Amino acid sequence: MKHTFVCLALVAFSNLVSAGSGDWPQWRGPKHDGISTETGLLKDWPQGGPKLAWKVKDLGEGYASVAIFGNRIYTSGDKGAESFVEALNLDDGKAVWSAKLGKSGAVGQPQFEGPRATPSTDGELVFAVNQWGDMVCLKAGSGQEVWHKDYTKDFGGGVPFWGYAESPLIDGDKVVITPGGSRGAVVALNKTTGVVLWQSKDFTDAAHYSSLLVEEIGGVRQYIQLTPASVAGIAAADGKLLWKAPRKGQVAVIPTPIYDDGFVYVTSGYGAGCNLFKVTADSGKFAAEQVYANKVMVNHHGGVIKVGDYVYGYSDGKGWTCQDFKSGEAKWQDKEKLGKGSLAYADGRFYLRQEDKKGTVALIEASPEGYREHGRFDQPDRSDKNSWPHPVIAGGKLYLRDQDVLLCYDIKGQ
Repeated sequence: MKHTFVCLALVAFSNLVSAGSGDWPQWRGPKHDGISTETGLLKDWPQGGPKLAWKVKDLGEGYASVAIFGNRIYTSGDKGAESFVEALNLDDGKAVWSAKLGKSGAVGQPQFEGPRATPSTDGELVFAVNQWGDMVCLKAGSGQEVWHKDYTKDFGGGVPFWGYAESPLIDGDKVVITPGGSRGAVVALNKTTGVVLWQSKDFTDAAHYSSLLVEEIGGVRQYIQLTPASVAGIAAADGKLLWKAPRKGQVAVIPTPIYDDGFVYVTSGYGAGCNLFKVTADSGKFAAEQVYANKVMVNHHGGVIKVGDYVYGYSDGKGWTCQDFKSGEAKWQDKEKLGKGSLAYADGRFYLRQEDKKGTVALIEASPEGYREHGRFDQPDRSDKNSWPHPVIAGGKLYLRDQDVLLCYDIKGQ
């Protein structure tokens, strides 16, 4: 366990959250795929990077990224003995409210402080989880608590070695989470009341750090989850296990799965690599068949994004990678130009964020032809921690969270 985990920042657009074009309401955006629908953004950055619109401090310790809805930004962090959810004004980052989330503290070995999960919001309510499995539902306008849950006491969950990192998934009138454990790994709650709608009693894997994905396969709406033991689909209506494929992870299983046209793609680090499964439905019965398993993409925690026919992300030992989604073959791999990190996508470009002490951010073309850079800058106000929170693109702005600092850059084209 010497090799450290995890960016625990880790840690169905209309069906998830009715978000506007400038919103990023949940982990990895409106569709949980890391893709922004923004257009008209800068195709090339000037020397030194885009203009810094504003920065704020005192957000607390932690690795949560940001959620954005309307004129509000939401994130979370440890401050003293407690963790908090923070609401900020979109225009200037000034504090609007701060609400208690749960106890603070470091988890794992080596230890990492603070929440890893990114809050989720539908504009009316905000849902947040800290490293210990304290979950709150708050009123988006005021921060007033609506309900509170404890993953271990209420659902029988077991805290993962480096703490809970999954970001809550809002799906219609439900909020869905993965406490893990023998009572049922996945739980659906009424988002307004916190009442348990179902718990997946026939899917009882331990929780790791991957966040749920919601998709419709064979006419059935379902939640796709990756655990240390398997990848599975759980019926959104009642929590029934629809399909499950064995897929062994190592140490820390973190990246969110990708779904496209009947295929589920997963990847994780520590040598586990990547797998593609074809999921089929016949008379209401589902099956998952492995298409390939290889080590082209060994993504630790920065996430992967599918654009067109290709998957992009950082592969341990091989560098930034473009991989053919259907065949699993590498189109290109480059470890010379930029180190390990996370990414987001908008308007034909990837925004890469290096995790090291410089925190370099680079703009590259989304192309299977090779790594083509269109500007970079070293993040100012760097903490002494890895810059694990994923970048967020919304409303013509680029947001970078680094412990108690949030930076907002203007990336709108001229």
